[in-house]
Amino acid sequence: MLVKTGLIPAAGSGTRLGPFTNAIPKELLPVGEMAIIEHVVRAMKLAGIEHIVIVVSPHKHGLSDYLGSGKKFGINISYVVQEERKGLADAVLAGEHIIKEDFIVVLGDNFFAPKTFLKDLISFHIESSADTVVGVADVADVTRHGIINPDGDRILDMVEKPAVEEAKSSLGALGAYVFTPEIFDAIRNTKPGYKGELQLTDSIMTQIVRGKKVYYKKIDGIHIDVGTPRDLMRANEWYLEHRNGDI
Repeated sequence: MLVKTGLIPAAGSGTRLGPFTNAIPKELLPVGEMAIIEHVVRAMKLAGIEHIVIVVSPHKHGLSDYLGSGKKFGINISYVVQEERKGLADAVLAGEHIIKEDFIVVLGDNFFAPKTFLKDLISFHIESSADTVVGVADVADVTRHGIINPDGDRILDMVEKPAVEEAKSSLGALGAYVFTPEIFDAIRNTKPGYKGELQLTDSIMTQIVRGKKVYYKKIDGIHIDVGTPRDLMRANEWYLEHRNGDI
């Protein structure tokens, strides 16, 4: 089945990026000539996505002001509201009433290159007939990512932001996933975990326990989780240096 739908969680408060995020959503902070989230939208368009569901928090209107209906990007954009900030898994669940087919999830504050990696992720999902595919890469700081325990292409287990001594590998989730709608039931059966929130990592573990086909795809290139001012500076430095290349 072709993947034509995308979901972008963008309901977070971005407290580590204060004071900038006291004025605007973190997803609208600029990397080069466009907002971080526009880079994600354009990458989804390149991967063949036709409809994007953006998850926002109440009163977070700046995103719809910036992106609009998606017409200027050649894509259809809808908005759904995560009433309370209960975690990433809950943000994904907010799109259930709209999404009825396989879909890709990319965090709205992710900067990555080359943009073609989303297309590769989707292709792997289709070829492997997976229930879930997690985009991963070797990460320098395992305490900032969901870390997988790999076995071939499969994920045996996955832990959210483990201590260094508890990490089963250095392969960390990059905030890009492809799911079947089965993930929604897994989320509903997920209990609060790290920081008392509903973690998508724990929902994926629920799928693994159920015997679902949960795979990973290692991604080459650059990935920056723009969560701090230093990350924002690094993303801009990289973009300005490589903007005439494959980004």
